[in-house]
Amino acid sequence: MLDLIIRGGDVVTPQGVVRCDVAVKGETIAAVAAPGTLDATATRAIDAAGKIVIPGGIDPHVHMHHGWILPDGTTLTTKGPDHVGMAALWGGTTTLIDFAYWRADGVRAAIESRDKDFVGKSSCDWAYHLMASSDPPAAHMGELAEAIEAGYPTVKIFTTNILPSRQGRMVDYGDIWEIFKVLAARGGLGVIHAEDNDLVMHMYAKLIAEQRVGFENLAEVHNQLSEDLSFRRVIRLAESVRGTAIYMMHVSAATGVAAIAEARAKGLPVYGESLHQYMLYTQEDYRRPNGQIYHTYPSLKSKQDQQALWDGTVSGAINCVATDELCCSLQLKTAGRRIDDTTGGNSGVEPRLAVMYTEMVTRRGYSLPRYVDLISTNAAKIMGLYPRKGAIAPGSDADIAILDPTRRGKIRKEDLHETDYSPWEGHDIFAWPVTTILRGKVMVDGGKYFGAPGSGQYLKRKIPSEIIAGPAL
Repeated sequence: MLDLIIRGGDVVTPQGVVRCDVAVKGETIAAVAAPGTLDATATRAIDAAGKIVIPGGIDPHVHMHHGWILPDGTTLTTKGPDHVGMAALWGGTTTLIDFAYWRADGVRAAIESRDKDFVGKSSCDWAYHLMASSDPPAAHMGELAEAIEAGYPTVKIFTTNILPSRQGRMVDYGDIWEIFKVLAARGGLGVIHAEDNDLVMHMYAKLIAEQRVGFENLAEVHNQLSEDLSFRRVIRLAESVRGTAIYMMHVSAATGVAAIAEARAKGLPVYGESLHQYMLYTQEDYRRPNGQIYHTYPSLKSKQDQQALWDGTVSGAINCVATDELCCSLQLKTAGRRIDDTTGGNSGVEPRLAVMYTEMVTRRGYSLPRYVDLISTNAAKIMGLYPRKGAIAPGSDADIAILDPTRRGKIRKEDLHETDYSPWEGHDIFAWPVTTILRGKVMVDGGKYFGAPGSGQYLKRKIPSEIIAGPAL
């Protein structure tokens, strides 16, 4: 006897879009079959006729229970995996990848510390990128190698401190080189926040001296040239260590897209991620009321940069669309008003699937499989989760979102479950997730939430050899 059958939907499978039934037994997908051909009874059936059935969304770049220093010097801790995970499930996303902060006490301690924030608390499934800090001790490299082999194979690296007041985040290129050697030897993946720190800090000093300190000038500080220089330097360093694969996070400029495309043309294993903010807002939006709500670091850029990001989703230079989630209140998001104190991140995990369906499928004519690749499947493949996640196929986890393409309207913050503002307020929607299933359990259905803190599991991962060998997507 099956636990669940989803009947008659247009199902996005690895082979394409098929009108079929999806059978679930326990936590996994048992079968995908033509309508009415499953010779079994089920405890529950969901009628998906007229709806689109896709793998649960995967957001590979979020920050939950994250400390952020406010302009007055106090530290805010943003909403955690119980709350953000709940919002993600409402929006059809079932897996989030956050960060474990690798500091002076070592890699194992980083994982253990972060587990205290997540285990028994996360509402959806999750994983960690290990986030390196400045001057990682050579003695930690052995721990890093062990962690990669134990299922923690991705390492976040910053090439800038981002803000003049912050220290300890930037990793110098000598240490990046050493980390890349470990990644290459053990089958890991570098996930990179790349900006040219010299240029960024120069522009902070320049604009402050010119008394142009309003946050509306952020694009001048975190600029296209910075992305160009830093991307190319990181890619060249990775190329020098044979077997190093890298994933460039939150690509925001045409220069970044070009650097990734050129590397991939050479056969290098380089992958790109952008954010839905960068793809749909520009630096001109900083001048709107409460313009800080559209910001996440590095910065919004020009319309030409925005078009390059969209072009990258077609050419293969941009493989994933993430959020850089940071869930806080409107008051705290808009507390900083200067180039050197504006709060980064965004409240975006819940509307991501609906926003990108509208922009990709409805407005730009992307196929449903291409849309699913960008919001789920590619992240699963790059980050070592596929085919457990990111696929509707026998044996995969029964992580499923059902979209209703007749659900039309505009996004209202009152209808969301994250916080008291949304950068997507008033955005058109042409489909909305009406049912979300996590490992076979219905978490959202009929406008009701059935999840709970602790529903999620940690996902240990292994980066596939084909991802490391070359541009596999």
